[in-house]
Amino acid sequence: MNTKGSIIKYGTIIFSHSIFWVVIYFFYAYFLGYGSSNTAYVNLFSGFLMPVTILISYFLIYYLIPRYLLAKKYKYFILYSIYTFIISVYIIILSILYGLVYSEGYKDVDTVPLTKTLPFIILGVYFVVLIVVSLSLIMHNYNSIVKNESLNGKILNAQLELKEQELRFLKMQIHPHFLFNSLNTIYGFALKKADEAPEMILKLSNLLDYILYQIEKPSVLLQDEVNHLLDYVSLEKMRFHDTLEVTIEKKIENKNAQIAPMLLIPFVENAFKHGAIEKGKLIVHMILETKNDELFFEIGNTSKFEANTEKGIGLENIEKRLKMLYPNVHEIEIIQQENNFSVQLKIKNLKVLNNEQNL
Repeated sequence: MNTKGSIIKYGTIIFSHSIFWVVIYFFYAYFLGYGSSNTAYVNLFSGFLMPVTILISYFLIYYLIPRYLLAKKYKYFILYSIYTFIISVYIIILSILYGLVYSEGYKDVDTVPLTKTLPFIILGVYFVVLIVVSLSLIMHNYNSIVKNESLNGKILNAQLELKEQELRFLKMQIHPHFLFNSLNTIYGFALKKADEAPEMILKLSNLLDYILYQIEKPSVLLQDEVNHLLDYVSLEKMRFHDTLEVTIEKKIENKNAQIAPMLLIPFVENAFKHGAIEKGKLIVHMILETKNDELFFEIGNTSKFEANTEKGIGLENIEKRLKMLYPNVHEIEIIQQENNFSVQLKIKNLKVLNNEQNL
C-alpha cells in the first residue's frame, strides 16, 4: 500500500474511533446524570471515566484477545482476563474518586449531582467495554470471511488457469500427432504420384482450417465436429483403398448441440492407427447418437490383442480432457476383445444453443 493510501486508511480509523468515543462520552453524561440538573458536574465527572474505559477496551481488543483468545490459548486468556478485571476495577475506582474530588467545585447546593451509585458506575464502564469487545469480534469475523473469500477466489482463479494451461497442453499434443499421421499418408501418395493426392490435400486443408479456427473455442457445434471426423475418415479411405471397410451410423436429433472441439478425433485416430487388417480388411464402425442433451459415441475396429496393449498418446489425452471438461457427467468404457477393440463414450448435459444464440 502506498503512503497516500496508508494515510487515508489510518485517518479513517482515527476519525471513526474518535466519533465512537464522543458518543460514549455523551452516553456517560446521560447515564450518570439522568434525573440530575447539575449538568456541569456530570459532564466533568464523565470525562474522568473516559481514559480508563479507552485503556481497558484497547488493551482487550489489541492485546489480550488477539494474543490469547484468537490464538486459542484459552487458559491464558481466562487467567489474564481475571487479572485484567481485578486491576481494572481498582483503576476505575481511582478514576471515580479523582472525578468526585475534582468535580466538587461544580456541585450545586441542595442537588444530587450523580443519580448512580458506585456499583452502577462500574457496571456502566464494563458495559461500554463489552460493546467495544463485541464490535471488535464482529469486525474480526467479517474481515476473516472477506479474506477467506478473497483467498478462495485466488485459489479458484489459479486452478482455472492451471486447467486452461493443461487443456492447451493436451491440445498441443493432439495436433502434432494428428498432423503427423495425415501428412505421412499424403507423403506416401505423393511418392506414388497417385491421383488421390490433390483431393487428400484438400481434405487436410479443411481439417487444418477446423483446427486453426475452432480448437481454441470452448465448444463447437456437434455437427461441425462430425464433419471434421468425416473428412478424416475420407483421408483414411484413400489411404487404405479396398482394405478398409467403414460403417457410420449417426443420428443427431438436436442440431444446436455443442461439444468440446477435437474431442472425438483421437478415438477415430486410435482406431486406424492401432487397427489390424483381418481377412484382408480393417473394419471400423462408428455410432453417434444424441437425444435431448445426451450423447452416445461408439467406435470399434478389428485388432489383435497385442496391438492394443498401450492406449497411445491420443487416447490418454482424451481421457484427461474428459475428466476436466465433463467431470461426473461422462462415462467411458474401453473394451478389448480377441479380434476387436472398441470404445463407448456417454456424455450427459451437453451444452445446447437456443435459436437466438445460434443466429
